[in-house]
Amino acid sequence: MTLQAIRYHRGSLEILDQLQLPDTTHYFHIKDTQGGWDAIKKMQVRGAPAIAIVGCLSLAVELDNQEFTTLNELERFVVDKLDHLVTARPTAVNMAEAAAKGKALVRNIAKLGDLQATEGKIKVIESFEAMLKNDVDVNKNIGRFGAENILSQSGDKAVNVLTHCNTGSLATAGYGTALGVIRCLSEKKKLEHVFCTETRPYNQGARLTAYELVHEKIPSSLICDSMAAACMKNHQISAIIVGADRVVANGDTANKIGTYQLAILAKFHEVPFYVACPKTTFDPNIDTGKDIEIEERPHHEMTSVKGVPIAAKGVGCWNPAFDVTPADLITGGIITEFGVFKPSEMRDKMEEFDDELVDIF
Repeated sequence: MTLQAIRYHRGSLEILDQLQLPDTTHYFHIKDTQGGWDAIKKMQVRGAPAIAIVGCLSLAVELDNQEFTTLNELERFVVDKLDHLVTARPTAVNMAEAAAKGKALVRNIAKLGDLQATEGKIKVIESFEAMLKNDVDVNKNIGRFGAENILSQSGDKAVNVLTHCNTGSLATAGYGTALGVIRCLSEKKKLEHVFCTETRPYNQGARLTAYELVHEKIPSSLICDSMAAACMKNHQISAIIVGADRVVANGDTANKIGTYQLAILAKFHEVPFYVACPKTTFDPNIDTGKDIEIEERPHHEMTSVKGVPIAAKGVGCWNPAFDVTPADLITGGIITEFGVFKPSEMRDKMEEFDDELVDIF
């Protein structure tokens, strides 16, 4: 049974506090959008899809406890709250994408004016609730397309793969993106072994991915970030699969810091490098990766672990949370819920599927 990082029913939202993993499994309530903003900012919830879902569901919970006399009042409230949620973490595009859709929905409801304020509120809440099921369905498609593509390259032989950061149930509504591909390979009995990086400085690989792999009894080994090249050389890695926080028009991809160096190593060792992400991670409004805003995190994340100092006192730090992998290093392709595409195909393919996609909002 996969881990459940988000527990929701109408008017109630609980999330698994990822800062306490793997030592303690603790769920806590989020009662409003400020609580959602705080949880995202503190990284109690992380992973681009999960950030968007928790952000929107925190607003759904707050809306459930609010009364509005007019649709315009509802519109102002929803727009203000969504704008605030987007500011929590700037690099991942999914929250901004969800906010744009939510604002478009509530503005259209207010413009049409054919509903009572309470009815309009319910429509907005239902649209946010739909994100939970939709995300799991999307992730399962990503897993299937990714696994099929990797096995087509291996001659249907069982594979060793390497992954970075956390892209599983803890980063999504369930199943996962890159880890969803790995999970699907395991379900097909075509997974020999998974190597996951520790992912310094926040150790999402050591704390979270390893936790998920152990929980689901998937054969795996944890490696330090500095061991990746040796791992590729010595363990016949068939593919590297990572997630993404933003894919831009030319196929450049922002993901957890350390992804770029893995892509370079993969190119040298001739290992296919895949990025797995939903369509909502694609941002056609940014042309190249150099224009992606990269979040910088506090220095203490590098100089201490759980409050215990591990670096010389007074040393300066540079702590970007993400880096950008150029499109030409994504040699395996970008795995989406619609298939696996070359980075150069993403703009046209996503526009094509825009015409076919049933909008959950």
